[in-house]
Amino acid sequence: MILPSPHPELNEIRNEIANFFGKDTPLANAEQYGGRKYEERPQQKEMATCTAEALINDENLCIEAPTGVGKSFAYLIPAALYSVKKKKPVIISTETINLQEQLINKDIPIIQKLLKTPFTACLAKGRGNYLCKRRLELVSGEHQGEYLPNNSMMPEIARISNWAQTTSDGSLSSLDFEPSSSTWMCVCCEGINCFGPKCKFMRQCFYWNAKKHWEKANLVVSNHALFFSDMKMHMVDNEEMGLLPLYSAVIIDEAHQLESNAAKHLGTRISEPGIYNMLNRLFNPANARGLLIRPGEKAIELRQLVTVTFDFTKTFFNSLRDYMSQFKEQEKRICKPDIVKDVITGQLALLERKLDEYIKEQSDEDYKLELTSQLLRCREYTKAVFEFLMMRAEESVYWIENDNSAQRMSVTLNYSPLSIAEILKKNLFIKDPPVILTSATLSVANKLDFYKGRTGFEGIEKILSSPFNYAKQAKIYIPKTIPDPSEEMFESELAEHIKKYVDKTHGKAFVLFTSYNLLASTKKLTADYFEKKDIRLLVQGEGVSRSNMIKIFKEDIDSVIFGTTSFWMGVDVPGEALSNVIITKLPFSVPTEPIIEARLEKIQKEGKNAFMEYSLPEAVLKLKQGIGRLIRSKEDRGIIVILDKRVISKRYGKIFLDSLPPCPVILE
Repeated sequence: MILPSPHPELNEIRNEIANFFGKDTPLANAEQYGGRKYEERPQQKEMATCTAEALINDENLCIEAPTGVGKSFAYLIPAALYSVKKKKPVIISTETINLQEQLINKDIPIIQKLLKTPFTACLAKGRGNYLCKRRLELVSGEHQGEYLPNNSMMPEIARISNWAQTTSDGSLSSLDFEPSSSTWMCVCCEGINCFGPKCKFMRQCFYWNAKKHWEKANLVVSNHALFFSDMKMHMVDNEEMGLLPLYSAVIIDEAHQLESNAAKHLGTRISEPGIYNMLNRLFNPANARGLLIRPGEKAIELRQLVTVTFDFTKTFFNSLRDYMSQFKEQEKRICKPDIVKDVITGQLALLERKLDEYIKEQSDEDYKLELTSQLLRCREYTKAVFEFLMMRAEESVYWIENDNSAQRMSVTLNYSPLSIAEILKKNLFIKDPPVILTSATLSVANKLDFYKGRTGFEGIEKILSSPFNYAKQAKIYIPKTIPDPSEEMFESELAEHIKKYVDKTHGKAFVLFTSYNLLASTKKLTADYFEKKDIRLLVQGEGVSRSNMIKIFKEDIDSVIFGTTSFWMGVDVPGEALSNVIITKLPFSVPTEPIIEARLEKIQKEGKNAFMEYSLPEAVLKLKQGIGRLIRSKEDRGIIVILDKRVISKRYGKIFLDSLPPCPVILE
């Protein structure tokens, strides 16, 4: 049913969408502009129509669009038309860089050629991605000993200076080498270290010029990190102006990760290296560099105070390491305050007070601003550490991460909102700009109830059918004889079954694991097999990046990838190269992971079944993501293998089976 629009002037968008996706669609010409050969997809037209209706009527929309629908075109076209009519940007937020690059470099340029209505688009990045010319001048000048904490950074600074003379956007991604994070932190743009309109480089500022483009663009492609940072600024600071321009609508793609992304970016993270970096920027006792090396009694006193603060900080984090040493886990949830003695916040507060007094006496505005940025960091750390130790944030989950690897000894304190649904409902879904959520995997057993409950979504919901003929394109194999994952013989039998099913396609397989331990043990048990069969085995975690693994996998058509979490989603390998997806275990989250444990506990306190309410549906969505790697086009053919007999031996297995693609299931 089409509702009357509260904005009658937008009604013509309906006709434009109907014409664009009609019989003589311009999409038929997409191939000549670098797009795929056009295939008529009723689901794509349906999604575009639903998106347009939601935008026109100021309604939120949650729409599951299976792989192959062509969802990016289906939301980009109505979004572009809507933005032009409203004269305000539409934000397109994604989780992965891959999708951002696809939208900006491929999909949007094609649509700009096909759509009669002209529109503009740009990519929005966090300000830390941009070079600050004022700060570059400081670290390159006569006082570089103050502004550059380490002399070894100079070669990188010299290369950045040369690049700064020619770059048009000043973005880190366009730099012709990858500087160390510590070097880039000395020259990048920072919100707490900016003169704004008073800066002499304001007209040349890469970040502010980029923001002007965002405000003028019709489509602004962002990522979830920037989007939620913008939301947090409005929530916490009640800021009218945020990081992103005021928008007429937001479309969140890859929305299956909405809850976890919101929890991550709306929470607080306190890293040991972060505090040390702040102190080093003030004064590094090891090399006598830093902002406080200027002469004068106050500066000497502050240098001594920073040195003492280093000692207190070291003592504090060592005590946290001692606390974590009694547990096997690298991540541990904290359920009571004051787990260690607070020897740090008082010292940081003293440093904060003395530094504030010192800054007020300075006349050099550049120097004052650099000091002030470290003062504000010190203030944030003082508050955050105190709130963590006292567990002051209500309805939050607290945990410690302990990285005790040889490469990096580091402790991180975290706390995050426990109930994301209420936060998103209040700050996203019941506000004026319409919100469109979309992903290939949002439903469990053809219902969106679980997803809506976890995210607080309110609005119209839609589940589209798949454009693929799974009955002809894929088969699912489930061995009845493999042991249950809890049984002793599971690992050895798992290896034998992997060999059996890899034989069916002679490689060309993703073998997806739920843990590195199982992956490593299975690799040992199958290494000889792959060598004898002359099948290249690519193993995640052995020094090759995910993107390079995929590149090699596509080129060596008979190869096999052993992968964990990051290979279950966001990987697109159409064609024969990927003809087999093997699921080693149902992807249930580890119930002792801090956030998962807290969510399960909350559900149990509400008198509900935590397994049925959370663990099971979450695992179903992850399984759908993994299986979704196989069929990426109408030409693809292959097999899906589930080596976890619980899908047929447990009562809850039916929910997994009901959520799988409609293809033949073969029990062996």
